[in-house]
Amino acid sequence: MDVHGHTVRGVEVGPETRCRHYDSELDVIAIRFPCCGTFYPCYECHLSAADHEPGRWGPADGDAPAVLCGICGSVLTVDEYLACDDHCPECNAEFNPSCRRHYARYFSPALFEEGN
Repeated sequence: MDVHGHTVRGVEVGPETRCRHYDSELDVIAIRFPCCGTFYPCYECHLSAADHEPGRWGPADGDAPAVLCGICGSVLTVDEYLACDDHCPECNAEFNPSCRRHYARYFSPALFEEGN
């Protein structure tokens, strides 16, 4: 699926990055996995569509363009996404705050240790 000029792979991906696994009104991001450089709406989509295990962003990856806003097409860095308070800094679209429960699937726990 093409979303604002970016290819987003997964299961039943919609035009704002929603997928079969996460399709609420607030599920409007896709994460570029560092293992393959491909955007997926979620970890489950990566497991379903990729031929390798998912990788996670680490402490040295703060400036990496990693998260696509499905509303406006902005690509946020790891640091921008983790600091955005569940809103796109470009268009102010609201992101699902429940995604925080799954951060360890996408980001190394070292990113959340004190001092980072």
